[in-house]
Amino acid sequence: MQRVRRPQPQAFDRVLSSMCTVPHPEAHEEAVRFLAANPGDPATYETVAELEREAVDLLGEIAGLDSALGYIASGGTEANIQAARAARNRAETRAPNIVAPESAHFSLTKAAEVLGMELRTVPVDADYRADLDAVAAAVDADTALVVGVAGTTEYGRVDPIPELTAIAHDAGARMHVDASWGGFVLPFTDHSWSFADAPIDSMAIDPHKFGQAPVPAGGFLARDRATLDALAVDTPYLETTSQATLTGTRSGAGVAGALAAMEALWPDGYRESYRDQQANADYLARAFSTRGIETVDPELPLVAASLSPSTFDALREAGWRISRTASGELRIVCMPHVTREALEAFVSDLDRVRS
Repeated sequence: MQRVRRPQPQAFDRVLSSMCTVPHPEAHEEAVRFLAANPGDPATYETVAELEREAVDLLGEIAGLDSALGYIASGGTEANIQAARAARNRAETRAPNIVAPESAHFSLTKAAEVLGMELRTVPVDADYRADLDAVAAAVDADTALVVGVAGTTEYGRVDPIPELTAIAHDAGARMHVDASWGGFVLPFTDHSWSFADAPIDSMAIDPHKFGQAPVPAGGFLARDRATLDALAVDTPYLETTSQATLTGTRSGAGVAGALAAMEALWPDGYRESYRDQQANADYLARAFSTRGIETVDPELPLVAASLSPSTFDALREAGWRISRTASGELRIVCMPHVTREALEAFVSDLDRVRS
């Protein structure tokens, strides 16, 4: 029988819009080794279950949480849904709602639809952060969850997490932080975002983004056992009698890959990666500004700039994988695979298509 020719994976050298990146070599190797193990049944697959406990402990260290609870999820979408689900299940109201800034990830729309909750989105301020007055006006006795973002997907901004937490808890709601992208760079900044900075209840933090783990490897962290208990369902035919995860059967690749990446890179490797990519973002922002292109100041390694639709389309035609914000700006994420040479080539093409 003739062997089928299989396509090669897409190269990352011209990918400037993704929040995922090339996995660390050790993470890749470990992911392959544990591909068939199922951490969804920890009593049967004890080795990968122990790796998951170690991975959660390390995620907790990164996120400022001693005695961390949680699991390795498929990504930020699952973690955000789980935070909403736990809050709904613990709420005393029959009509629970979620309050989140308009900058929040679209996974919250999915969460609200799946869980039958109302999603109340509120404006952001002039610097693209959650407007505290708008949040305070939106919460009420039926609010089960307030969400803040630590590293927004469009502008790389960090919401005022301590202040949002105070609003949430004053209303009797839970506080969830979506640090899916920002969680692996924010420890090296002065931002207040973590469990150590505020009494937040849960967090989404993804090793498969800046953590350089293979996809899929997200993280769901909880401060207290009651949050996980609110998610637990009976699993009578498994050796494990209950399960708090959403997806059930999971590949051990995510667990093993995440742990290997974090052990290899935390903290020094991540610190170096953040510094390199922040420098790249600053370089790109300067390049745009010197060309008269309006640019949003990159507080984290993400650059948004106003380009005409024709220029954007020409850059796409030149092979650059770029995206737009909801308002139409060019959006570039300086992930670990994005080199200075690639950005210089991009700027060169920008000059060519604008000439």
